[in-house]
Amino acid sequence: MLAIIAPGQGAQTSGMLSTWAGDAQLEKLLRRWSDVIELDLLRLGISADAEEIKDTANAQPLIVATSLIAAHALAVKNVAVVSGHSVGELSAAAISGAISPEDALTLVRARGVEMAKAAALHPTGMSAVLGGDRNEVVAAIKSLGLVAANENGAGQIVAAGDLTALATLAENPPPGARVRALAVAGAFHTSFMSPAVEPLRAISKGITAHNPHIPVIANKDGAVINDGADIVARIINQIAHPVRWDLCMDSLESMGITGVIELAPAGTLVGLLKRAHPHIESFALKSADDLSAAREFAGRHA
Repeated sequence: MLAIIAPGQGAQTSGMLSTWAGDAQLEKLLRRWSDVIELDLLRLGISADAEEIKDTANAQPLIVATSLIAAHALAVKNVAVVSGHSVGELSAAAISGAISPEDALTLVRARGVEMAKAAALHPTGMSAVLGGDRNEVVAAIKSLGLVAANENGAGQIVAAGDLTALATLAENPPPGARVRALAVAGAFHTSFMSPAVEPLRAISKGITAHNPHIPVIANKDGAVINDGADIVARIINQIAHPVRWDLCMDSLESMGITGVIELAPAGTLVGLLKRAHPHIESFALKSADDLSAAREFAGRHA
């Protein structure tokens, strides 16, 4: 059984659309998507530097566009389930058929802009806590008034909130853990992002959701969702609530998934999966050069 997963913010790299744009049909599709959201995806994905694509308002639509163009080029049938980490949930929703790629990009364009606005309201950030006992790590995070914003499994939990509290956490890490600050603009997936929720909810009312032809594993709780409206509602609410990627990976396990392809810009999620569930085979589809090998991999699992 095959699953397809889509990465979230932080996975972006300079030039990540270069190999995909070498195909004339894919380039045409990227130009059309750029016109839809009034953002030059090709420039951002080919020639923009790392600093420009780190900007939340640019990073989020660029990541989703890259995942969607990779999925379009891959064109694999008989996928058992899809999922995405954080903003990758929008990629998953489009791949599942719950919403169109254009609607996913419209939502993610607004999502990036509104989350950047929310992040600018308070000096907040995020830090990865690596290692340690989960319960002890979560307790240490909560004791400082921080939020475990991403529980990524495989010994990785991301704390989010006030910068001073994050500095205290780094100075006094939980037993057996180390703390690494992340280069993000704010405390994503916490109440600090609440101002971004209503603008996205308003936009979503103009989008028609369909029941997906591929089920979606949701970030909220790892549940397998088959209702299109529920998928969209969960994606909107997730902006200000923690991501439980550990539970999403557990759902892949419980469903009997044997192979997982992570869409471009790939690498982060398959790394987590290899540590959490090493018997599930995985493939990182990083560029168009990997398509043949990815199709062969899919053929063994789909």
